[in-house]
Amino acid sequence: MPKLPRIPSILAIKALKRAGYFEYHCSGSHVQLRHISDKTKRITIPFHRKDLSPKTLKSIIRQAGITIDEFIKLLR
Repeated sequence: MPKLPRIPSILAIKALKRAGYFEYHCSGSHVQLRHISDKTKRITIPFHRKDLSPKTLKSIIRQAGITIDEFIKLLR
């Protein structure tokens, strides 16, 4: 399993958009994404100026139903 990079939330949102998610709701400092084909899949991402912690990023990847390798490929 590759080590998770420390990335800002904007890059995580862009990667998930490439995976088929779209911005559904933005409230305060959090953004909610939904999947295009499965509207029940919902991911909440903190939208702060600092990097996401690896633990938070791993949770986001798990909720999206993709592997860490797939997520790293989506970042490129």
